[in-house]
Parts: sequence; structure tokens; C-alpha cells
Amino acid sequence: MENKNLLKNLYLKQFNQSNAIAYSQSFVASPSDYNFQLLDNAYREAGRHYAKLKIAIESNKCMSENCEIELAQLKYLQEAPQTSLDFLASLMSELNVTEQSSFDPNNNYSYAVANSLMTGKPGFSLSDGYNAYLDLLSNGTQQISFTGPAFETPLTINSASLKALIDSDTSLVVPTPDIGKDMLRLLPETGLFIQEMINENKQLKGNAKISEEFVMKNADGSFDYEIIDLGNGKGRNVLKYDMEKISKKVTPFINAEVAGLLSSEQDAVAAWNVYISKDTSTTEDDQMVQNANAAESSWLYERDLPLSPDKKEMFGTKYKEYFMNNYLNEFTKNQIPSVKEDAAVFDLSDAKKAEAQKFLDDNNLN
Repeated sequence: MENKNLLKNLYLKQFNQSNAIAYSQSFVASPSDYNFQLLDNAYREAGRHYAKLKIAIESNKCMSENCEIELAQLKYLQEAPQTSLDFLASLMSELNVTEQSSFDPNNNYSYAVANSLMTGKPGFSLSDGYNAYLDLLSNGTQQISFTGPAFETPLTINSASLKALIDSDTSLVVPTPDIGKDMLRLLPETGLFIQEMINENKQLKGNAKISEEFVMKNADGSFDYEIIDLGNGKGRNVLKYDMEKISKKVTPFINAEVAGLLSSEQDAVAAWNVYISKDTSTTEDDQMVQNANAAESSWLYERDLPLSPDKKEMFGTKYKEYFMNNYLNEFTKNQIPSVKEDAAVFDLSDAKKAEAQKFLDDNNLN
């Protein structure tokens, strides 16, 4: 099934970033009106209604007993302007997520359109057929509605509903967690590095190496090396690590991170879609966000929340793989020995002879 949100969000991002509209002569030659007059239109009749209420209350000509309804309406109108400002500020904060580099394009694309309209992006003006309306409702709440060519149906957001979401730490537009930052913080916490490798800011130093406790050793206590081919008949030793022991060490810390992410399942879905659903590297992720990242394996907010136990388990497994492959791997791959003579470059032919002789010696085959 075609992922409509993903395709339209990616198109909108490309459209807004391409600057192509600057080369449209019809656009350049036409006036663009971005004055949606949200507050002016919303409060156009409010002054007259406020005056009527004041007169009715002061002259004791209210329709309700003890002017209860009129006083409530008056209080609502007095508080409404600040409510409108708070509502619009909260809404803009949510919509601005659509401009973040790690924005998950599986979010509802209508929010990206609304943000383009509210921030005055070229092509989203009144002149282009877009409009926004702020309404003061009789139930004491407010709502904003967006219309225009890119909306299949008007997008309407109620102030009370938005406040309830924000108060419960739920996002209207889901920001993608910065799992890269989280994983960098996690590295020094795993116990793989001795304290001398960690600076006062609890970050790994530039020369940090995994503790020798996790390095493979021979029976005599010497380091067990892997030989890598440098080309031109040359090679060198690199350390071998006990990856099973390392995995057991980091697993409790990974599980704690996963539990934290899954405490807000919409955040976990965003992290899954943008970063960890495919076996990618951190450098590939930047490009994948631009493209149809995780298109076939995307989790859809409307369909997959709440997450099933199977998906939660899958998330934990993939999160650990992503950490091991992209953040821990640089400390276990091609690490040069600390023993000076073992770190020297050598002829591969000599190494092969020495290895063969060692095999003969170890097995009493001389």
C-alpha cells in the first residue's frame, strides 16, 4: 500500500528546499498575500458582544438568573486573547518539528502543509488558494482550521485537545529522538572503559580504548591477534575482542535505554522509521531521511500504535544492533596492539611461516 504521508512529506520538503519557485515567472509576477488575519477575524465581533454583556450585567437585564451565563461569557472573552496567543504558540512549536532534519516523513503530511502556510513559505499564500481561520467556540475552546489545494480535507485543531496532548507529554507532530546523542552518552556508562578513559564531562576521551578485560588472550596471557592485510604483501596485528562478553556487559544498559524510549511509543516509532529499522550506518541515515527512509518497513502511527509485544521486542533487538554496529564498532575494529613490537608492520609471508611453525609446535608435529 502506498505510504501517502511519506511521499507527500518528502515532496513538500524537496519543494521548500529546492528554491525552484524562484524561477517561476508566474509566481514572481503575481502578488502573494500572507496576511491571514487570524486574530482580527476571530475577534471582529467580540468587542460588540463584550459591550452587550457589560451593559446587560450592569443594568441587571441578564437573560440568566444572577447573570451567571453572562458573567461566564464575559470572563471567557476577557481571557480569550491570551488563550489565543498561547494556543498559537503551542501550535507553532508542534508544527516546527516538520522542519527538523530528522523529521519522520511518516507523520501526517497536513502538518507540514500547515507549517508552510503559517511560516509564509512561497506557494502557500492566500493568493495560492490557502487560508487559515481561528474561531472562538461557544463551549469556551478555540479552534484553527487550514484549507487549501494540498489539503484533502480541512485540517482542524482544537485548543483544548492540543493542550491535553501537550500536558500528557504526547506530540501532535512527533519529533525524532536524538538516538545518536543518547548512544554517545551510553558508551562511557557501559563499564567497557576504565575511568581514566572518561573525562570530567562523563564523555569518552579522544584516545579511549576498551578495557583489556574484554580483549582476547592466549593461554600464556599474551594478546591474541588477528592479522589484517595492508596490501603490497604487508600486514599488521589488530586486537581481537570477546564480543560475547562485551554483548553481555552492554545488554542491561541497552535494555534501560529501550525501556525509556518505549515509555513514549510514538518516539520509538519515529526512531524506528528514521534510524534503526534497516541495517544502516549513521552516515547513510542522513541521506535516507531525504529519501523514502524505511519505506517498506515503516511503522505507521495510526496503524501500529499501541505497539504490539512483537514490535517492542523487535525494536529492542534492532536498537542494540544499531548501537553495536555504529557506535561500539569503532572501538573494536582494527585496534592496534599496545605492545610496541606487536604493533609493527610486517611481511605477510613471514607471518604465515611463523603461524605454520606455531601450529606444528603446538601439536608436536615437528
